[in-house]
Amino acid sequence: MDWVWFLFGFDGRINRAKMWLAILVIVCWMLFIALLIVTVEQLFGSPVKSIHFSINDIFGIVDPAVLRATFAHLREGKETSPAHLILMFFESIGTLVFVWVYLAASIKRLHDRDKAGWWMVPYFVIPGLYAQFQDRLPDSYLIFPLALAVCFMMIWGFIDMYCLRGTRWTNQFGPNPLPKVQSRPRTTSASRWDQTSAYEFVPHSASPPAATRVNRGA
Repeated sequence: MDWVWFLFGFDGRINRAKMWLAILVIVCWMLFIALLIVTVEQLFGSPVKSIHFSINDIFGIVDPAVLRATFAHLREGKETSPAHLILMFFESIGTLVFVWVYLAASIKRLHDRDKAGWWMVPYFVIPGLYAQFQDRLPDSYLIFPLALAVCFMMIWGFIDMYCLRGTRWTNQFGPNPLPKVQSRPRTTSASRWDQTSAYEFVPHSASPPAATRVNRGA
């Protein structure tokens, strides 16, 4: 399998098993990055309070409150120890790689369902933005339909990409990624009965007259 295409490419199709494999790769890579961060913490002797990788970090880029808080910390010189800077570096690079791999696998899986990658907007972008800003939304009954719609998008997105089978034929995004089953010719355990070999003709020599009889050796 072409792992570069599988993890980073956006063209083609993958089946359900490959989608679950991509999630497993992301989880294993997160554990590896976390181990590196703990190792750096031991080398610098500076305790790291928490290690987390979250998709919400991506949506924080469009959150003015998060950007203001980040710039304020940088201006005041807070949390600028070597261990913390390395932690920020690994978290930033790791989160970008994780999201890239997730989007690449998800879009290829949508292609397998004969859907365009734009379906990631209701399946991923809208729920992510809602999770980022939900604590600042007004406390109103009008928000309940929005929350219900976002919940439906997340559930249906999971079912669509992780549970449902892709198209069995070649669609607009490529051929079926599942191997084709080779049809084998039907064979019978016993050979077909040859009626001509089961009978033999007995010539006339005496009575009774000439007749046919079953050849027991056939």
